[in-house]
Amino acid sequence: MRLFLQWTIFIPALAWLLFFSGLIYDSSFFQVIASVLLILSVMSAVHHSEIIAERVGEPYGTIILAISITVIEVSIIVSLMMSEGQEAASLARDTVYAATMLILNGIIGLCLLIGGLKHYEQNFSAPSVTIALISLVSIVVFTLVFPTFTESVQGSYYSTPQLIFASIACLVIYATFLFAQTRRYRQYFLTIGPDENEEAAEPIPIPNKVFIMSLVFLIVSLGIVVLLAKTLSPTIESIIISYSLPKSLVGVVIAAIILLPEAIAAIIAARKNRLQTSINLSLGSALASIGLTIPSVAVVCIILDVPVILGLDIKSIVLLGLSVFTVMLSLSSGKTNVVYGVVLLINLFAFIFLMIYP
Repeated sequence: MRLFLQWTIFIPALAWLLFFSGLIYDSSFFQVIASVLLILSVMSAVHHSEIIAERVGEPYGTIILAISITVIEVSIIVSLMMSEGQEAASLARDTVYAATMLILNGIIGLCLLIGGLKHYEQNFSAPSVTIALISLVSIVVFTLVFPTFTESVQGSYYSTPQLIFASIACLVIYATFLFAQTRRYRQYFLTIGPDENEEAAEPIPIPNKVFIMSLVFLIVSLGIVVLLAKTLSPTIESIIISYSLPKSLVGVVIAAIILLPEAIAAIIAARKNRLQTSINLSLGSALASIGLTIPSVAVVCIILDVPVILGLDIKSIVLLGLSVFTVMLSLSSGKTNVVYGVVLLINLFAFIFLMIYP
């Protein structure tokens, strides 16, 4: 009975009851309650992902967490595109771009800054970062840059063959990265201690009952997050428009909600001097965010014959290039300091500022 009274089980169940009650559509008060339950349900999903991750050990744990977050993102984007059609043509691009910028500049920046302030200097595996970043650069260019410059279709669109090729390329690159992380070069992604010796992360024993409950309520939490986010997105959009802010901020808000618990997990790991775990979470999520979201959106768009805007404008391409280049330089040596964190956070502030004041 005590297991069912835990907040990570009680909150998603309460959120499902609120959703099916229909009160969200008629009252701003219940919309606020739903927003709180949405965030708590995301954190509940991540909590259950962490339990499952502890059962299977590292680096599988960070992969499960990253893919769980991406499933939420994909489900929200696809459901909104199916319901809004042409009006949501740029939603996938805006959300993926925002998630990438928040991860590269925000999450990694905070981890480097907070970890550097507490531990002065932190170590991590440089080969693991190289594998992740070279995969990320290729996926980013295929999905967010090339569509702006292709000539088959006018505008920031891919033609259907180009969209299929880019989707397959993303899946192949991401699958190869997972193979490297879990099999071929798994040792690169294990935690590095101050003496630069690998610490094998052993799984923590999790009872079968708790493991099964976490599997079930991970699905329950992901489901209600998708439904609540879809229901509340018009309210979020109307609030943003009422303050004369650009509509593209909707993608930033959705990405921030989705990435919040993952950011907390990464920051906690950095404070515990486990920066390798923080980097695995961050770069793995960036890869999963693009490598899984774009192919999923592509399938929906091809089936429903809905155009999807993928290409960024020149200003956004420059900001994205600056972010990737700064992260590559910051993580090239296997050691960090607070300067890297501050520069990355400034990049994030520039991204938000130039979105509001283009």
